[in-house]
Amino acid sequence: MNSFIDEFNLKADKIVSLLRENLKTIRTGRANPSLVENLIVETYEGQAKLKLMELASIVTEGPAVITITPFDPAVLPDIEKGILKSPLGINPAVQGNRIIIRVPSLSQEQREKMTKVASQEVEDKKSSIRNLRDDIRKHIKLKFESKEITEDDKFRLEKEIDNLTQKISEDIRIIKEKKEEEIREV
Repeated sequence: MNSFIDEFNLKADKIVSLLRENLKTIRTGRANPSLVENLIVETYEGQAKLKLMELASIVTEGPAVITITPFDPAVLPDIEKGILKSPLGINPAVQGNRIIIRVPSLSQEQREKMTKVASQEVEDKKSSIRNLRDDIRKHIKLKFESKEITEDDKFRLEKEIDNLTQKISEDIRIIKEKKEEEIREV
């Protein structure tokens, strides 16, 4: 019976983790390695598609500069192209064997756009959590109808799933507010 709860928790944790990872890539006015580390870069003449963090070390220098130093200097032009193609709207500058990215502060219009992108991501994940809840509740109902669990167990499990859903929704709301605060920060 607790397998329903365990399954729900496991899948919900994955959804929340994915939300956190996706929100890291949404630009704020501050330099952060997570802004670029998951960018996919096509390298070695199109033979490999790798995340930027697999190709280079990424560090911040102050609140507005990201420095990218490739492990293999031959991929420097590929990394530059990958950054230029990204939807981040940032321009890399090659200096020797590294790339410097100056992260400009966001305009009010860009802040609003990034807030909308974050909100959409949050809504997608909330919907995934609701769908997960509904699927688990269907499985509980099927177990009840096939007489594998009692009516009391059915109601207890459904209530527990609903309580977990509310808790996770609250966690997601807090994550969203924190990200929106980061975006609004000047």
